[in-house]
Amino acid sequence: MGELQELSVQGQESTQSTRPPPKAPDAPPNGGLVAWLQVLGGFFIFFNSWGIVNTYGAFQSFYETELLQNETGSTISWIGTFQAFLLIALSIFSGPIFDRGYLRELFWVGSFLVVFGLMMSSLATKYYQLFLSQGLCVGIGGGCLFLPCVAVVSTYFTTKRALAISIVASRGSVGSTIYPIVFRRLQPAIGFPWAIRVIAFIALGCLLGSISIMKSRLSPSGHARKLVDLAAFKNVPYTVFTAGLFFVFVGLYVPIFDVVVDAQIGSHVNEDLSFYILSILNAASAFGRVIPGQLADLFGSMEVIIACTVTSAVFAYGWIGIHSLGGSIAFSIVYGFVSGAVVSVQASVVASLVPDVRYIGTWMGMSLFVAGLGILIGSPIAGVLVTSGTRAFVDPFIFSGTFTITGAILFCIAWVYKKGITKAE
Repeated sequence: MGELQELSVQGQESTQSTRPPPKAPDAPPNGGLVAWLQVLGGFFIFFNSWGIVNTYGAFQSFYETELLQNETGSTISWIGTFQAFLLIALSIFSGPIFDRGYLRELFWVGSFLVVFGLMMSSLATKYYQLFLSQGLCVGIGGGCLFLPCVAVVSTYFTTKRALAISIVASRGSVGSTIYPIVFRRLQPAIGFPWAIRVIAFIALGCLLGSISIMKSRLSPSGHARKLVDLAAFKNVPYTVFTAGLFFVFVGLYVPIFDVVVDAQIGSHVNEDLSFYILSILNAASAFGRVIPGQLADLFGSMEVIIACTVTSAVFAYGWIGIHSLGGSIAFSIVYGFVSGAVVSVQASVVASLVPDVRYIGTWMGMSLFVAGLGILIGSPIAGVLVTSGTRAFVDPFIFSGTFTITGAILFCIAWVYKKGITKAE
């Protein structure tokens, strides 16, 4: 009996010794038809995730003046911030799920929820109905789409990663440039329900196209991965940078959500033109998500995001002095450009801090969850600070700039640590 057990153990050892080690991932192609098709697919996913989130400024104004007149601006803003929070924060779940190989499942579920949520929003007449459909349902759908899209593109590129991610992210700005105009032109003509349904049908077509061409390059890991990789927080640059993301995202979205209402109150811009100011901001953001990506490949992602974050904070403070249509347009162009860069380049920064590409989904998910908490509380708190009169948004501007500059300081600390580690190696 002992001999049989010994032979059995020897056989197991022999089997283990001859079993081939896990295959390492092939080198990223950094180009080619398949790689750029992933960029194209991600382009349209961002169009209908971040594009819809950044359109909320148009919805906010309509809800305050028409559909939800009995609710305060701060209360209404919770719909948009909760939607944005879920889009980002659910990355803590979608990242590990992506790492385990369930890319297509995430895309199908996310696409269904985005379209379904928009369709249900078209039927809503009360605050809780909009919160559940537009805030909760569309937010969860976007959360299933956002990080897997970025993670897929990241695995196809190294030398051109920042540029590729920036091109993908620019579509979010293109979507949020087009959708406010679509909503503003259609809503008076065909009513709120059908205006939302048109947006839902556009989203359906774009998302089905993305699902058909996007695919994961890496084989799924052979073991279940934790939702939170605590080892990541031993990486000082990653931890400090993630803390910085929280502060930045508390302040960054305040102008984006409030620019329409402030243009009407503070700069006396008529209702039609004020909606186009949001589109101008988002159009500038499209360029801000591509051009800084090219610069990041040349000078470093961390260096570019620090410069753009500081500029965003400066212009948030400068927003206090704007009292004209020309000033509102100029602010929207510059702020849209630099804030768009912050949103797009942060993904390539996180990717550069991950020591193993197979954990990119999990690490991105954790940092984005923290950033999502910042978006969740930022605009509602700023809404409470709004006063009456033409200077109504002075305190929210100061709030936005202060939190954004605090995040920029933490980015600088992370950059110094990263440089020190690189030199030590």
